[in-house]
Amino acid sequence: MSSYTQKKGFGANVWDYITTVDHKKLAVMYLLAGTLFFAIAGFEALLMRIQLMKPNNDFISAGFFNELLTMHGTTMLFLAATPLLFAFMNMLVPLQIGARDVAFPFLNSLGFWLFFLGAVFLHLSFFMGGAPDAGWTSYASLSLYSPGHGIDFYVLGLQISGAGTLISGLNFIVTIITMRAPGMTFMRMPLFTWTALVSSALILFAFPPLTIGLLMMLFDRMFGGNFFDHTMGGNTIIWEHLFWIFGHPEVYILILPAFGLFSEIIPAFSRKRLFGYSSMVFATILIGFLGFMVWAHHMFTVGLGPTANAIFAVATMAIAVPTGMKVFNWILTLWGGSIKVTTPMLYALGFIPSFVAGGVTGVMQASAPLDYQLHDSYFIVAHFHYVIVGGIVTAIFGSAHFYWPIFFNRMLNETLGKITFWIFFIGFHLTFFVQHFLGLMGMPRRVFTYMEGQGWDQFNFISTIGALMMGVGVIIMVINCLLSIKGEPAGRDPWGDGRTLEWSIPQPIPFYNFRQTPLVRGLDPWWIEKQEGNKEMTFAEPVGDIHMPNNSAIPFVISLGMFIAAFGALYHPDADKPWSIYILIGGLAITFGAMIFRSVKDDHGFHLHKEEILEIEEHLYGKGGNK
Repeated sequence: MSSYTQKKGFGANVWDYITTVDHKKLAVMYLLAGTLFFAIAGFEALLMRIQLMKPNNDFISAGFFNELLTMHGTTMLFLAATPLLFAFMNMLVPLQIGARDVAFPFLNSLGFWLFFLGAVFLHLSFFMGGAPDAGWTSYASLSLYSPGHGIDFYVLGLQISGAGTLISGLNFIVTIITMRAPGMTFMRMPLFTWTALVSSALILFAFPPLTIGLLMMLFDRMFGGNFFDHTMGGNTIIWEHLFWIFGHPEVYILILPAFGLFSEIIPAFSRKRLFGYSSMVFATILIGFLGFMVWAHHMFTVGLGPTANAIFAVATMAIAVPTGMKVFNWILTLWGGSIKVTTPMLYALGFIPSFVAGGVTGVMQASAPLDYQLHDSYFIVAHFHYVIVGGIVTAIFGSAHFYWPIFFNRMLNETLGKITFWIFFIGFHLTFFVQHFLGLMGMPRRVFTYMEGQGWDQFNFISTIGALMMGVGVIIMVINCLLSIKGEPAGRDPWGDGRTLEWSIPQPIPFYNFRQTPLVRGLDPWWIEKQEGNKEMTFAEPVGDIHMPNNSAIPFVISLGMFIAAFGALYHPDADKPWSIYILIGGLAITFGAMIFRSVKDDHGFHLHKEEILEIEEHLYGKGGNK
């Protein structure tokens, strides 16, 4: 018993986090890792914007600009937005469905470590001969002939990281389908859990095409496979198809959980039930389905022909319909509500017009003739960032304020939160709104400098000032997060308007989440209990023994072996690096050895007995067991 209650030293805490399979600790690790890579990618963006601040600037070189461009896009999408949303999925989904953990805690840990070490491997490219430089899409015609090992870092890093994401997606699907509390039918699940389910299904089907594409790229670059080399009978366009069959669903993998987060924030601070819940669920599923039908709208300029262009244009216009349903439902939730303008609600109110602006310019691009004119211009940069920053980043920032008490049992400062919002929000629109006009005026994407006298100077200057404002906003938010460490404990349901199960748990949340499995009696179960005057949930069972999984270092070791093996795969053993084959074999030996050890080791977890549970709760909450 004492092992749960005694204070641990620094080393013991580090080991605890390395070996943990607790979804809440893994959520914190996703949050910290995602924030680190978000900061790196943001810094890369600032360097690019400073370079483009004035004509004929020589702040950075053309080659370094290409590296920054590639790493900014790759990091933001794969290594910042995805893990930050996984942080919320890891923390909230088991709590929202009344589960004690995810279905496969071991795989949850493995998924994190594969993602993290793959991301670290990719970023080491900056210090080992140069980062990838063929754009975040890494089109085959550029990446095949990129000198050095930058593209090899890209291929191997994303393979390792993507395997972790795929494992996590499968885990969430099984968790949501099989581990819901009694009474929680599919149509009583919170909207965020629904979006996590559909997003995980998209991961399951979207990541294999990327994996296959990266494998073919690996063979082309390292063994002369010629899958994408048209001079040797290959086909460059196949890479584009494989990438965008993954790449467009990836946008929905990210935006659907963001929609779900806002669907939790808006009802909470409107103090009313989400309008049109069943239509929101239907729209979420429809977006997920149609997300696989539109990938070739990224390829209108390739020359697929009028039939293919027409089909994908119609599908692209069609996907705007369920998205529009969601927007109207959020507005109708606000309509007639008793609205509290908190920091999370500010982000939600700012999100709706910002994301709609990004969506409208997306529907414009569904017209193939217009897309042909605007495709490689800054208009696309503006559209894409209105969707990603206006949709996903605002969701992450707003939800960080909303759910900070669930993560850390502390509240973020509301005044600093509102200052962050206004500086970041104004900076965001300054940065990207004018880029629409730069695109219409003919400024191409991915150029590292431009001549003066073309009418682009002023808009580029404004855009850079906006980017600097966004950076200031992020710094203030980080300060706010650090200051919260010294704050007072938030306690249960600190906003007072929580509606779903995660707000019903006393703080700090015990490692087994629920002393007794809750009984769900309708949509917004915690709100129902509060309306009836209950201080805690109605339970489906008496206090009894709880089975929990053991911590394990094996996921870290498996991932570390892959990390080591990737360095061996970078170099050709017949060249000047004969030792590379030994590193490759050694790393794979560590990975497969750990997997074999796991398969023969009996690990049945442990049971917490009723007396231990009551003792833990008395230690956490004092006499009586609950606050």
